[in-house]
Amino acid sequence: MSKKKGEKKSKSGKKKDGANLSAADLAPAITQAARSMRTALSRSLGESGLYAGQDGVILALAEEEGMTPGQLAARLGVKAPTMTRTIGRMEAQGFLQRRSDESDGRLTKVFLTDSGMRSVEQIGRSVADCGAQAVNGLSDKEVRTLLKLLKVVDQNLHSDSNADEDDE
Repeated sequence: MSKKKGEKKSKSGKKKDGANLSAADLAPAITQAARSMRTALSRSLGESGLYAGQDGVILALAEEEGMTPGQLAARLGVKAPTMTRTIGRMEAQGFLQRRSDESDGRLTKVFLTDSGMRSVEQIGRSVADCGAQAVNGLSDKEVRTLLKLLKVVDQNLHSDSNADEDDE
């Protein structure tokens, strides 16, 4: 078996990871990395009583108190019924409360409770810890490059979905 110029092999004689990767390998790799990150974050958040996805609700309300369930659903990219169930669960856990809007009694808005406010710090620590774990062994430059590349991938996928909507 001859080795092509520039092709690297490990001590076992096999090609090193990444030698034959292509754009077709991107979706599974990103999906798996996202699942692993979400699992690690869920494990870390579990200590505070939060479940997967609830951190996003708390962080959104920490940024902008008094959002409607529909506004929260749109902000987090989930369907309204999913958000309604999540709000109900989080209200039962003591993180949120629903109140009628002061100026329009037909609207219900969602607010953080004291417990919800206190969880913002725990979420921040969990996100930082998981991020540090994810980039373990990477240089600062590699981390910056990875973040830039992921932003470009995200923008490309958003512009593609917007082009699809324009075609309709």
